[in-house]
Amino acid sequence: MGQMNYSSVMEFVLVGLPHPEVMKIPLFMLFSFIYLCTLLGNSLLILVVKGDPHLKKPMYHFLLNLSFLDILLSTVTLPKMLTNFLQKETTISFQGCISQLYFFHFLGSTECFLYTVMAYDRFLAICRPLHYPNFMNLKLCRQFSAGIWLIGSLHSMIHTMLTFRLPFCGPNRIDYFFCDVIPMLKLACADTTLNKAIIITNIGAVALICFLMILISYVHIVNTILKIKSSEGRRKTFSTCASHMISVFFYYGPPVFIYLSPNSIDYAIEESVAVFYTVITPMLNPLIYSLRNNEVKTSLKRMKCDKLYE
Repeated sequence: MGQMNYSSVMEFVLVGLPHPEVMKIPLFMLFSFIYLCTLLGNSLLILVVKGDPHLKKPMYHFLLNLSFLDILLSTVTLPKMLTNFLQKETTISFQGCISQLYFFHFLGSTECFLYTVMAYDRFLAICRPLHYPNFMNLKLCRQFSAGIWLIGSLHSMIHTMLTFRLPFCGPNRIDYFFCDVIPMLKLACADTTLNKAIIITNIGAVALICFLMILISYVHIVNTILKIKSSEGRRKTFSTCASHMISVFFYYGPPVFIYLSPNSIDYAIEESVAVFYTVITPMLNPLIYSLRNNEVKTSLKRMKCDKLYE
């Protein structure tokens, strides 16, 4: 980040989500409720998975990582968004903007890689059940998890360094609700062609490649499920991966939509799409995985009974 000293801007102004003045309090209450649900839902899922020995399985180890990532991802963006509803404009320091951009892409890309590993886990469990213990045990899960967190960190560091080595001479108003790469490039007083090319090849293409890998895994999974003779067996097998498929659909579409077309998307549409995968999806994940997963529901009931009889 050697060229950051050439920037004359010391802080940025986050314009936030466009909204009528009369809607600021209702929107503040709505997004506060969403944030609270995200924190409570994911924290409960973490407690269930950590506390129940029946859930000491690779799939739930990854689910634990997902809940932790969802809490952090929401915390990176939502507090500033909530402040924007109470204040006309919210300022963020230059260093704070760097941190927000880094952690957003770090957590977002790590979650992207995690979904891919979760699809591989389901592929092995359903399509290669005899080989599953050798290729996916808890030790390997921890190594996979450590690897994707490390790759996510490096991936984010590249974009943070490339973005903030550009000079920012003014204006300093970010037409967005948090510091993200594309809105920041619009403020740079230098040629951003290289940065935009890297966005397309690195962020959009990585998300697209991960999505295609997941799609290939699920083509094999669906093909294997269709070969199961009993309808009850097909239903049970499909239910174990349906939750993951729903989450993938909610999470992967929006980033590919935004980052593969950094110049051609309307600002309002871009923000709406970003709100969905940064705010709504982290809230929905605990519901998707708990309501559709019999083992999680059983663990919740067991936990409730244990509390009643204490």
